[in-house]
Amino acid sequence: MRALIQRCSKASVSVETQITGEICNGFLVLLGVEHQDTIEDAEWLSSKIVQLRVFEDANGQMNLSIKETNGSILAVSQFTLHAKTKKGNRPSFINAAPPEISRPLFDKFVDLLSLKMERKTETGIFGAKMQITLVNEGPVTIFIDSRNKE
Repeated sequence: MRALIQRCSKASVSVETQITGEICNGFLVLLGVEHQDTIEDAEWLSSKIVQLRVFEDANGQMNLSIKETNGSILAVSQFTLHAKTKKGNRPSFINAAPPEISRPLFDKFVDLLSLKMERKTETGIFGAKMQITLVNEGPVTIFIDSRNKE
């Protein structure tokens, strides 16, 4: 399971000009699921994201978690995070899990975030063509892969 996390002052996702999810001050999380991912990956990654200390404290140091700042999360499924680009110029998405695997895991990931944050996690619409608007703060962008727990 791969997540691209962007700290933002605001973010929204729309489908056919209709806003389906919108936040201020928090994280936009793009999530890609691959074939071997499990609920344990969703559990580990959601915990990591909620505890990630990238918000500034009173001294201007990135020392606070999203939960400590009462931030919000907008989660969007994005299979292209598993693009393979080694050969040629057209990415291969063979490592991305099909919808029958990725959708339940994405939904579980969103539920876990909501539970850990004690508030609703905003989302897009799984599998839809979405437009994302983002104001990245910092900029702070972090990539985490549950297969590479460093």
